[in-house]
Amino acid sequence: MCGRYAASRRPEDLAGLFEVEKWEPEETLAPDWNVAPTKEVYAILERPVKDAEDRSPVRQLRALKWGLVPSWAKSPEGGARMINARAETLHEKPSFRRPFAARRCILPADGYYEWVTGVTERELEVEGKKKRPRKQPYFVTPSDGSVFAMAGLYEFWRDRTLADEHPQAWWVTCSVITTEAETGPLGVAPAEGPRSLSDIHPRMPLMLTPDRWDAWLDPSRTDVEELRGMLEAPPGGLMRAYPVTTAVSNVRNNGPELLEELAAPEVGTLF
Repeated sequence: MCGRYAASRRPEDLAGLFEVEKWEPEETLAPDWNVAPTKEVYAILERPVKDAEDRSPVRQLRALKWGLVPSWAKSPEGGARMINARAETLHEKPSFRRPFAARRCILPADGYYEWVTGVTERELEVEGKKKRPRKQPYFVTPSDGSVFAMAGLYEFWRDRTLADEHPQAWWVTCSVITTEAETGPLGVAPAEGPRSLSDIHPRMPLMLTPDRWDAWLDPSRTDVEELRGMLEAPPGGLMRAYPVTTAVSNVRNNGPELLEELAAPEVGTLF
């Protein structure tokens, strides 16, 4: 799954990297090293510009709320539970199948966090003696330092309690698509610990390599079977993972120090 990630790149850099044609300075977000559900995040998408005469799709950099709210939802309360969409089933799910066909996006990140349960903690959990085991967080990121382009979906939701002209009458929300974690060796593995992403967690965000960006964002592609073919995992060995401070487990902590690599895990893990 993906429940926390880091996104510190400047909008100017993202605009250049993804060949963005339009972004609004008022939507600029501060660097965030501890992105959590319901926060605003950057998304790359293609759609006509609102109120423009030319209805051709334009590649845009937008700030969306993380946690997809279906267009048909009566309230936005369930958005925090829809931060992830499973690649294997999203074409069937009522909440995701329409966005999958028409509203796909890329959510740029530095990388994502995942937690591994410590040995002693896991034993206590299995025995039913401890309900909240301590876990060691790992940061997973492209080994070459490039942007981690997560496949995503976005959706519009209208708050019927507000007038049309109200600035919050429309919500634009998003979800990260996840897939089975790679079982092959990491591109760069920590000195001690997991050898593959599946050693850390059975799921991972679906990363899109640059050669797939244009096709994924193209709103004219609506054939479900063709789109499902785009959900294949990228080549293996592109990622690295390393232990980071347990301070990242508290969403109130936020700073570049959260990405600093530890010489060894703070919490004894399964490895």
